[in-house]
Amino acid sequence: MDKVVASAREAVADVGDGAVLAVGGFGLCGVPVALIDALLEKGSRDLTTISNNCGVDDQALGVLLYAGRIRRTISSFVGGNKELARLYLSGELEVELTPQGTLAERLRAGGAGIPAFYTPTGVGTMVADGGIPVRYDADGNVVETSAPKETRVFDGTEYVLETALTADFGLVRAAVGDRHGNLVFHESAMNFNPLAGMAGRVTIAEVEELVEPGEITPEHVHLPGVFVDRVVVVGSEGKKIERRTTRPRQSAAPLAAAGEEATEETAR
Repeated sequence: MDKVVASAREAVADVGDGAVLAVGGFGLCGVPVALIDALLEKGSRDLTTISNNCGVDDQALGVLLYAGRIRRTISSFVGGNKELARLYLSGELEVELTPQGTLAERLRAGGAGIPAFYTPTGVGTMVADGGIPVRYDADGNVVETSAPKETRVFDGTEYVLETALTADFGLVRAAVGDRHGNLVFHESAMNFNPLAGMAGRVTIAEVEELVEPGEITPEHVHLPGVFVDRVVVVGSEGKKIERRTTRPRQSAAPLAAAGEEATEETAR
């Protein structure tokens, strides 16, 4: 039951060429950066990644993208990565675009053993009708497009059939984990991490803090250890801010609202 491994390098040792990876994170929040860096060092290539995005320029999954290790990505947003656009339009990368909520449910369905589901999202668009460019050639010509999907009417509303997603490996980052693989994600780092962890046939979790079994109460577990195969402790290093949008501190505390006392907390 002790799923802890000594290093990120050991944790990804069997991720071979051509592997399909479900990767948690949203932008740079909750990204398993240590596992991604270990994959870069290992040299795995021709990877397929399933994630909300494919990282930003040369960060998160972007480090694998810049190194030419990713062959195909299934994502909902790719607009923040110039290298992805270049690779896509030059025929060096296949891109399957899917609506964000649909992507989340496809991963959840894969983890729950549900092969497909109907959703109204995408009906009447190229998501359902097909024709979204998946692959270009070196001259910029479209050589592969998305296929049309089955639609069906329920109670007068049209729905499109979406298939589940599973992966060879799920890579996630958690704030706290125990030796049995039970994980807790911190606030918005929850994002796609539980879903990616569910969808992986082998799920690897990097955790900032390791605790002993029983220290995480059952009602606080976000991803049960039954879904997690390996745990590696990485600490808090590696987390980055995508865009810093702070403003100068006010020199004086803000005025308290009527009937309230100004406190040290409100002053901050």
